[in-house]
Amino acid sequence: MRQESVSKQDVYDVIIIGGGPAGLTAGMYAARARLSTVLIEKLGIGGQASIADRIENYPGFVEGISGPELVHTMEEQARSFGMKVVFGEVTGIRLSDGSNIKRVFVNDEPEPYPCLSIIIAAGHEQRKLGIPGEHEYTGKGVSYCATCDGAFFRDLAIALVGGGDAALEEALFLTRFAHKVYVIHRRDRLRATKILQERAFTNNSIEFIFDSVVDEVFGQMMVDGVKVRNLKTGERKDLEVKGVFVSVGWIPGLSFLGDLVERSEDGYIIVDKEMETSMEGVFACGDCRKKKLRQIVTACGDGATAAFSAQHYVERMKGQEYV
Repeated sequence: MRQESVSKQDVYDVIIIGGGPAGLTAGMYAARARLSTVLIEKLGIGGQASIADRIENYPGFVEGISGPELVHTMEEQARSFGMKVVFGEVTGIRLSDGSNIKRVFVNDEPEPYPCLSIIIAAGHEQRKLGIPGEHEYTGKGVSYCATCDGAFFRDLAIALVGGGDAALEEALFLTRFAHKVYVIHRRDRLRATKILQERAFTNNSIEFIFDSVVDEVFGQMMVDGVKVRNLKTGERKDLEVKGVFVSVGWIPGLSFLGDLVERSEDGYIIVDKEMETSMEGVFACGDCRKKKLRQIVTACGDGATAAFSAQHYVERMKGQEYV
């Protein structure tokens, strides 16, 4: 991970929180507009996209492209225009106290990074099932990333909980290793796109268990199975599996934000069409904002818009806006 030396004495034009496709696109557009731009990422560049085995619906790649390859290219492109990267976890934001300066705190350090504008591109995190055994067996058979952990389950039976695009993509990927993948979904039909459903229904290694939920993960040292309950009949049964992959949606990764800006009931940031939040000079883009379609291509569009809006805000604050 390359990290430049970034001074906390300088006031940056824009600080971007989050290094996924939305943040990287915002960084590229902001830096290309010659704004002094710093991107802060707590884990690794690319976000969820960086662990995608294959991305088929990003324009321009007929045969698809791997997630790591795509985000690496995005990162290099943004850096080439002058975007700087800091690795650390944003732990707080303090807005102006009579000035236009905003302050971003990282890793609970007392000295913040000052800036004129902020773009929040923090993405979202995997939702947990919240059932007995899930926490205890995380890393011992329970996983939230098929690409990361699928190879550990070669020739074994595993369960995958979920019914959306991400769930079926992971189920299909897991069939490269597991001899049986049970897809457990709480409804009687899937919400995933039709092409993914067609592939999954014709894959002999995948078996669907509809109208059902997992009530518990059990085992000895490692996962030995799950307790499955049919929501219509109430029937309960033990399903012997050695792995449980969870793909039941997302929650926004915004613990640092508090009530600084307006958010939806489910915690996502509300923005206008220019990606501006309820707080002037603070913008949001990508999966952390309230919207219907969360895809890499929409994240990139959001990031470009947020950077363009931040550019005009910064120029206005400096008295340089072209009107």
